[in-house]
This record gives sequence, C-alpha cells and structure tokens, in this order.
Amino acid sequence: MILPSKFLPADRSLVFIGGEALVVIKDGPRSVTEVWEGVRARRKFAGKSLTFDWFTLALTYLFATGVVELRDGLLAIAGRSR
Repeated sequence: MILPSKFLPADRSLVFIGGEALVVIKDGPRSVTEVWEGVRARRKFAGKSLTFDWFTLALTYLFATGVVELRDGLLAIAGRSR
C-alpha cells in the first residue's frame, strides 16, 4: 500500500501519489482542494483515476513522515520558508 509491490502498481502506491501531491505543492502552499484538483488533473491527463480516499491516505502518509505541514490552513512542504 505504501510502496509498490507485485500486486500494487507503482501509480497506486501512497509514495507515488504523495510525490504527485508534492509536485503541486512545490511552488508554494496550497489548499487541500487545490492539491486534490492538481493531482486529479495530472492523473486524468495520464488516463489514470484516483479516489479522494486514496488521496487522503497519501496526504496522511506525508504528514506522518513529516514531509508536509499545515501553515495557516494551507499544505506546505515542511522546513521550507514561505
């Protein structure tokens, strides 16, 4: 679930989806909705679908590992200055 495996394709792993979310966040803090729409648009362009539940699991993974944080209600990469 976190990492790809024999039974879980890479694009369905939480690490991969989290990476897609980080691409959306890299230019500055974003709301959860903005990140969701950005990830969904990237995946739609690639012909892949994603449920919001799976997306929130990926965000939870990023929070748990300390990669992202909330600043003033926006998602931001941890340790980066504004």
